[in-house]
Amino acid sequence: MILDFLQVKSAYQLKVVPQRREITFLTKLTGIAQLWRWNDEANSSEQVTFLPDRVVEVDHSPCGTKTIVGMDNKGDERQQFFLLTGNGVVVKPLTDAPDYFHYLGGWSPCGQKIAWSSNRRNPRSFDIFVQDVESGAYEEVFRYDGRTTPIGWLPDGTGLIFSVQETNIDNCLYWLDLQTKEAQKLAICSKHARYHSLVLSEDGQTGYLVTDRDENTKALCRFSLRTGELDKLVHDSKWDIEEAKLSPDETLLAFTINEGGYSVLALYSLTEQSWKRVEEAPRGVISSLAWVSDDQLAYTLKSPTLPGDIWTYTISEQISRRVTNIGQSDVLEDKLIEPELCTFHSFDGLEVPYFLYAKDTSDHAEKKPVVVYAHGGPESQIRPEYHPVFQFLANEGFTVVAPNVRGSMGYGREYVQLDDRRKRMDSVADLAWLVKDLGNRPSVDPNAIGIMGRSYGGFMTLAALTHYPDLWAAGVDIVGISHFKTFLENTGAWRRRLRELEYGFLGEDDDFFEEIAPLNHSHKITAPLLVFHGRNDTRVPVSEAEQLVADMRGRGQEVDLHIFEDEGHFTEKLDNHITMNQKISQFFLEQLASTKKIEE
Repeated sequence: MILDFLQVKSAYQLKVVPQRREITFLTKLTGIAQLWRWNDEANSSEQVTFLPDRVVEVDHSPCGTKTIVGMDNKGDERQQFFLLTGNGVVVKPLTDAPDYFHYLGGWSPCGQKIAWSSNRRNPRSFDIFVQDVESGAYEEVFRYDGRTTPIGWLPDGTGLIFSVQETNIDNCLYWLDLQTKEAQKLAICSKHARYHSLVLSEDGQTGYLVTDRDENTKALCRFSLRTGELDKLVHDSKWDIEEAKLSPDETLLAFTINEGGYSVLALYSLTEQSWKRVEEAPRGVISSLAWVSDDQLAYTLKSPTLPGDIWTYTISEQISRRVTNIGQSDVLEDKLIEPELCTFHSFDGLEVPYFLYAKDTSDHAEKKPVVVYAHGGPESQIRPEYHPVFQFLANEGFTVVAPNVRGSMGYGREYVQLDDRRKRMDSVADLAWLVKDLGNRPSVDPNAIGIMGRSYGGFMTLAALTHYPDLWAAGVDIVGISHFKTFLENTGAWRRRLRELEYGFLGEDDDFFEEIAPLNHSHKITAPLLVFHGRNDTRVPVSEAEQLVADMRGRGQEVDLHIFEDEGHFTEKLDNHITMNQKISQFFLEQLASTKKIEE
């Protein structure tokens, strides 16, 4: 039964091939992410790439005959670029520097060159390069001591727009003249803010983007590339606008609003200067907006009951249509649960939202074991998508709770900054107050509450187990941080400064790191602990898991460690995904529900 939940696939990273109006996407149907295309005539999907490792990134040329794909090695995120021609039959390597990171910046308007950034010069700095895809020759066009990502070309091909990451959440946009090799900050970036989802008009004079400049939440804006004048088109004081795409005829902007984790798809008319919601779009999380034509928009949609597929919306017909059925599972159709969106008040009165998955939450329901899930980031957000372990455990009689504690994205700039640096443990206290709130539910067994999390959520799990040990009966840590000092010392050099802005600075905040480190308090853990990590993790080094487990085993505490030799920060290969989540599910059933064997 558990395999029914774990083997569900999804389609993601949707792209539309220019000229041909063909939809492509990534999926793990074969066990690892590869590029697929949708054949509208055959009403079926076709695999395009058969690469030895996962495809990370895809971009199609403006002429529609060539494609760039990025592939990494065993999850190390150091992707290399390859040129696909002949419908993917011919694969030509473009970069051959497997020790370095590469970030794609898109095709030139003529379809002959691509831009990318890489830390080849030194581990901390990402310089910008332009490469001719036919000859393979590349040129360094801009040098920068920090994190840069090219995000697009000017329509006439004379320049690039690139982003510089300034803090853990803020970025700044620059214009690079490819003839003079000089860069200039865009005038709109006059203040620290988030500047995302940039798109330029065909004449190169007007741009559209989402930004929270001067606001607590991100607004949809129009700006002049020449003067920097910025006009807000759509703004919600409570919710972020996340993504925006300009229609080919430049009359409509498609965009999404994140309302409590759920996406609202909307259209802004540039001629009428008004917007409306697309009520025909299903409820869930929408991403990868892409125009197929002036009248049709494509997007990916994920929800707890729709694991992830490609959809289209035809404006003239006002119809949303599911294109692919990769996430379809007839076996699970009646078993998938839509969560309840709830809130609780934390120690200081802050209202904190969470999603609750359960078959029955009535006052007369039998007391259930609980699993709390702490998301990563911390500048992230747990959203109502398909989570196989959540669904399996809920079907086994558990209550699964996924909070967005302070520091989470999706609730405005003020909320996301509530856990910065020495306010770190306030977010851990949120977890304790969540448990207190759950204790008021008659359907919750207060003696059978477990916790799990990945990445920063792994730290949250370990911090909860060490600082509030009496609350938990089991814990699962996936690629988690056990000590911020050792993490910052050993993480990728290019990440260190940005992570310090969030967590605190080496030297300056060492005393605080020592005070809160789960590694220093691991003797307080009384619950059985299960730990997973990828050997090739370039974000959170595997040493974070190894040092914690060695320390606990030295005292004879109950801890189990599983390291995937062919994975990094993410568990990407289907076999490993199944192995890990089977172990997690079995672990919680044994520790919280006294069930000795799950049905596979």
